[in-house]
Amino acid sequence: MEAQIKHYENKLAFEMDPSDLFNALNNGEKIVVIDARKTFGFEAEHIPSAINIPHREMTAESTQHLDKAVLYVTYCDGIGCNASTRGALNMATLGFKVKELIGGIEWWKFDGYATEGTNGVKAGLKIECAC
Repeated sequence: MEAQIKHYENKLAFEMDPSDLFNALNNGEKIVVIDARKTFGFEAEHIPSAINIPHREMTAESTQHLDKAVLYVTYCDGIGCNASTRGALNMATLGFKVKELIGGIEWWKFDGYATEGTNGVKAGLKIECAC
């Protein structure tokens, strides 16, 4: 039972769902959202307020301007992509507090939240998370 409890505690410590992220951003929590995909994916569509640091480009130099006192949430396309996992690993290795957005931008959109970019959904839907 203890191993199972620890497993679920770790999931919540290291992952965040779109509803949790949306609420945290709206509540003014110190969170920076990182799109860990390549730049062309970010330019096409991204979560509002996100910054783009492709996981392949995360280094001490490319992240030196970032504040280590805030929480970083990495995301990618979704469950068929591991850029958010690679990005979270890179950021943690570099000494940042980080969580991974489960489901990526696809689950963000599935929950009805707006996106920005050349293919962005400007208005998003007004729905409420059922969890």
